[in-house]
Amino acid sequence: QVALAESGGGSVQAGGSLRLSCAASGYTFSSQCVAWFRQAPGKEREGVAAIFTEGGSTSYADSVKGRFTISQDNAKNTVSLEMSSLIPEDTAMYYCAAREPFVARSCAESLLRGLGDFVYRGHGTQVTVSS
Repeated sequence: QVALAESGGGSVQAGGSLRLSCAASGYTFSSQCVAWFRQAPGKEREGVAAIFTEGGSTSYADSVKGRFTISQDNAKNTVSLEMSSLIPEDTAMYYCAAREPFVARSCAESLLRGLGDFVYRGHGTQVTVSS
């Protein structure tokens, strides 16, 4: 049984940093597309960042480019999201999601399409940024 579990959320002041982590059980992140999504109350879900763990290619939403970094740790079977220069607009529930194998789209394309390709999802971790 596959389970993804996010950790590292919390409250921070604008300009601060947080590091989110996604750990998997029953699933290996090796050679997979793994992404972070976020959703704030009353707003649409947004694909924030994705990484294809074979090769490490990454993609980001324009809203977080230059501030967020997605990375993998194969030894720990985790994918992390380092968030810096946080702004109140980053306040949201952040979800980790993993795509099913052998999808005929790039990881970046899957991120743009939303959660549709991502069959495994965690329960989320809350990030709150105060001004």
